[in-house]
Amino acid sequence: MKRCDKNWLDGVQRLHFIGIGGSGTYPLVEILHAEGYTITGSDNNTGDNIDKERAMGITVHMGHAAQNIGDAQLVVYSAAIHPDNVERQEAMRRGIPCIERSELLGLLTRRYNKAICVAGTHGKTTTSAMITQMLLTGGYDPAAVIGGKLPMMGGSGRAGKSDYMVVEACEYAHTFLHLSPDVGLILNIDADHLEYFGSFENVLTAFVDFAGLCRTVVLCGDDRGAMQARPRIKVPVVTYGWGPDRDFYPENIAQSGPFHTEFDLMHQGRKLGRYTLKVAGRHNLLNAVAALASAITAGAEPAALTKGLATFTGAGRRFEKVAEVGGITVVDDYAHHPAELQVTLEMAAGLGYNRVWAVFQPFTYSRTAMLIGDFARVLSLADRVVISPIMGGREQNTYGITDHALPDRIPGSHFLPGFEAMADFVAKEAQPGDLVLTMGCGDIYKCARMIAHRLEAL
Repeated sequence: MKRCDKNWLDGVQRLHFIGIGGSGTYPLVEILHAEGYTITGSDNNTGDNIDKERAMGITVHMGHAAQNIGDAQLVVYSAAIHPDNVERQEAMRRGIPCIERSELLGLLTRRYNKAICVAGTHGKTTTSAMITQMLLTGGYDPAAVIGGKLPMMGGSGRAGKSDYMVVEACEYAHTFLHLSPDVGLILNIDADHLEYFGSFENVLTAFVDFAGLCRTVVLCGDDRGAMQARPRIKVPVVTYGWGPDRDFYPENIAQSGPFHTEFDLMHQGRKLGRYTLKVAGRHNLLNAVAALASAITAGAEPAALTKGLATFTGAGRRFEKVAEVGGITVVDDYAHHPAELQVTLEMAAGLGYNRVWAVFQPFTYSRTAMLIGDFARVLSLADRVVISPIMGGREQNTYGITDHALPDRIPGSHFLPGFEAMADFVAKEAQPGDLVLTMGCGDIYKCARMIAHRLEAL
């Protein structure tokens, strides 16, 4: 894929976003609004992002119509918006330039000399949020575009005033190939988005191409996929992992509880500092090492990052506590791939709850159909399983999969036709000491809130 080299923002003041409420679009809106651009937008679905954008004074139209684009000089659309969309068609008719959201993000990364772009099949949002919080607390004032809300900055994007920028780099549809990374972090490479890539080899090649855009690559030396890519990466590589055969690694790990871990960060045998981590899970300790390695590689001082990591309690929708009512804890998590579900459920099993509920919303027909055996296996790790209808997202169901296909493979699971019914069931059946985990990358977070409200009403 050839990157977009034209600076579409030259001479532009007014932008219109189609799909303005999307998780990838919202932080760009935050940054450009803060920089003084006049923005309008449209979307088919309400949600938190729409509410926040309207609170900024941005006009957001519900539904798509030709007149929505108004006097925009540039139209930006998300990947889910097809060419026959009425607003894209109107912009073309009027000769208004149109670019995809990832192209605009790529243009923004070129404004910064220390752009840290975080790639990987899993863990991107948590790790990019960690880096952002460490740089912010350390006084580096970065710009940021991440995939989840960071409580410290009250959103998922910000316009910084330094050379630093932190970007969550998504591999889907090769969108990360529009970026201009100075430091590219590759957390892991797994088989995902196979409806687009077709094979793991194609996924691997995409990450190798991403690495080729970077000045330096920070690579997980303990991930099989990442290490398969390494021989094909031609730029300087810095590794991180669990032991001294990597450039960066943790030593003297001390855990005083699931949400409190201390460790020494080592670099080629030399201690850089002692750090505290307050998010649970062994995988998050490795994410913390990755975040530190990337920030330090970009030029940050190790000592300046200590406080930011110690005060990081997670990004939005990443094992985010929604409520604790009557001894029942409700947590929402973005996990939507079997590998992510497994890590989350295994971590949850070690936290001391009586029972762990997996309340799962499958996302896309293709992923559900292609990985259904893995989904069934890992969801079975939970004590109770509740499954919603498949959220098709950008797809049509050309795979012949039914909503019952996954729950039928999980003995004792419950399929319920929507969030209202799911919330009613869970609130009735959950007991004190239970952990209720809503999981998925769609709008399952709404179900978490419904469950909490029903528990409060009991």
